[in-house]
Formats: sequence, structure tokens, C-alpha cells
Amino acid sequence: MKPTRSSTLAVVAVVFALLAWLLLRGVYSKLPPLPWTGVPALLIAAAVEAWIGRDLRARIAGRGKPAIPLFVSRMVALAKASALVGAAVAGVAAGFDIYLAGSLNATVPRQDALTAVLTLVAAVILACAALFLEYSCRVPDGPERDPRDD
Repeated sequence: MKPTRSSTLAVVAVVFALLAWLLLRGVYSKLPPLPWTGVPALLIAAAVEAWIGRDLRARIAGRGKPAIPLFVSRMVALAKASALVGAAVAGVAAGFDIYLAGSLNATVPRQDALTAVLTLVAAVILACAALFLEYSCRVPDGPERDPRDD
């Protein structure tokens, strides 16, 4: 499995921002106010992933109890999925902010724009924590092996 590329996450975010902006052009007036509850959920997920990454990094380095390989592979899958979800949510939030940039005079669009900015920040934090978790699951390079030992 290859490491997640930041360019892939950027493409996902841009595509979702464009899709959100296009969709909002037709349906924003019919939507309820944007809920703020996604912000704490994203931040809690980011904190948990950062904590697990910190713990796994120490365990893989040999400090503490050894890491179970199956658990590490599951954490890599979680990290990859979380990074993509973080990028997608950040893109949707950016699409909201771009759409609402011209109508910040009204109360509801201003509140929605603020919620979207906070959601965007929380989603970027989640993606960064997921990339850290993925990085923490890597086995460090050991001393150079002599090919004659094989």
C-alpha cells in the first residue's frame, strides 16, 4: 500500500468544493441552517487519531508493548479513509464558503459561512492527524543489510 499523497487530497478537496458550489447554486435557499455539530466530531476524531499515531509510533520504535501487525494495518486503513473524508468535508465546506462569500450581509448566510469556516479548519486538522497516523504506522528504516546475508 502506498502512502497517501497530499496532491490526491488536494484534488479531492477541489472536486468536492466545485460540486458543493454547483449544488448550492440551485438548492441553498431550501436548505436548513448549516449544523455546527460536525466541528466537534471532526476534532474528536482528529484527536483520537493523533493519540493513536503517537502511541503506535512509540510502540513500533520499540518503546513499550510491541504493536500487533493486524492492528497497525487496520490503523493504516483508518488513516487513509480519514484523510480522504477530511479532504472531502473540507472541500464541501470550502464550496459553502465560496458560495456564501457574496451574501454575508444577511444573518443566516453569515452564520452558515462561519460554520463552514470552522468545519473547513476541523476537516483539515482531521486530514493532518490522519496523515500523521499513517506516517506513524511505518516501520523505521533499520541498519543497512548486507545482500550476502540472504
